[in-house]
Amino acid sequence: MVEAPRPEDHINPHSRPSELRITDMRVANLTGLPMDCSIIRIDTNQGISGYGEVRDWASPIYALMLKRQIMGENPCNVDKLFRKIKQFGHHARQGGGVCGIEMALLDLAGKAYGVPAYMLAGGKFRDQVLCYCDTPSVPDGTQMGKRLKARMDAGFRFLKMDVGIDLLRGIPGALIAPPEMIESRGVMHPFTGIQITQIGIDALVEYVRAVRAEIGYEVPLAVDHFGHIGIESCIRLGQALDPFTLAWYEDMVPWQFTDQYVRLSQSVNTPVCTGEDIYLKEGFLPLLKARAVAVIHPDLATSGGILETKKIGDLAQEYGVAMAMHMAGSPISALANVHCAAATENFLVLENHSVDLPWWSDLIEGLPKPLIQDGFITVPETPGLGFTDINEDAFRAHQDTRSPMFFDQPTSMWDAAGSHDRLWS
Repeated sequence: MVEAPRPEDHINPHSRPSELRITDMRVANLTGLPMDCSIIRIDTNQGISGYGEVRDWASPIYALMLKRQIMGENPCNVDKLFRKIKQFGHHARQGGGVCGIEMALLDLAGKAYGVPAYMLAGGKFRDQVLCYCDTPSVPDGTQMGKRLKARMDAGFRFLKMDVGIDLLRGIPGALIAPPEMIESRGVMHPFTGIQITQIGIDALVEYVRAVRAEIGYEVPLAVDHFGHIGIESCIRLGQALDPFTLAWYEDMVPWQFTDQYVRLSQSVNTPVCTGEDIYLKEGFLPLLKARAVAVIHPDLATSGGILETKKIGDLAQEYGVAMAMHMAGSPISALANVHCAAATENFLVLENHSVDLPWWSDLIEGLPKPLIQDGFITVPETPGLGFTDINEDAFRAHQDTRSPMFFDQPTSMWDAAGSHDRLWS
């Protein structure tokens, strides 16, 4: 009979958590992922290190500029340090440094005490975390349906695809737009003047109909990337797609426009979803108070890290709203999401953009490969985020040569960079 592992087997006998202190921060930049990222490593005086991720467009400087705030501190005081640095984050990817540090602190605290990170978030509601994989679009709906059916054959039980104005390019009469506005990515939806005509709506309806003909109706199918169209076009398109019982309409308009989300939610019969660019639980509150969404979709590498995203999920639950999670990073960010998802009762499903990258799971050691099996990630029971170490060879093989930082390069120039940034007198 094999004995079950004991919590005391995980304890590091060389660790004295009360005497643990942060001594350094190092960075490695990765490319080849759906969105490039920087991995930070926080080192301590007891030889324990913790890892976190600064997501996609966010520069590692977002984390390095905070190094002076945490040097000499005890990383186990996660909430104290988060409150110290959270003022330096913001919505979208500007919160990446704060979030990456928070992931690394949870990794360190878990290693110091010999417990998985989910335990530091209050324990778990599930042993496995359901994943969905975003699937690149193709112009033909039947072929798109076959791509999604292949995901189902690989074990995925939740799917997502893009349905938007990019599919309408080249269809005469499908779109009305001011000059050059369709090509613009920097103008918010209400200000583009882009409208979908009935021709365009009919084309997208036939596209989704063809997809459903291939995959059926047993597996949830969410849709995203509608394009920068105004709320009236969103409502007309949403009503036309309602008969296909989609899992949610994602980010139809920018998250800041709560009143427009209220209009949308009251006009369609499909769940409405947003949130991947929102920082901190306070950012989600207007949408929740207004009953503007049915699903929130925070990105843990944007929203504030593990514990803050757990609080976001708990807040949403009070309003009867489910929490799905956006994730397009490395296995380190994925595992941070897994621990948060395990600890959040109203969690629904976790995104993954890297299913087609065979080397993605190789970036870390000590966990099953591939990390996603039959559409789930098993919640690790090992300390911290759960992996034993990074795979240095895999990291170097996918190092970003445009900014070739690696963990062996010192960052001492950031140790004492200072400013008068106290928010009170």
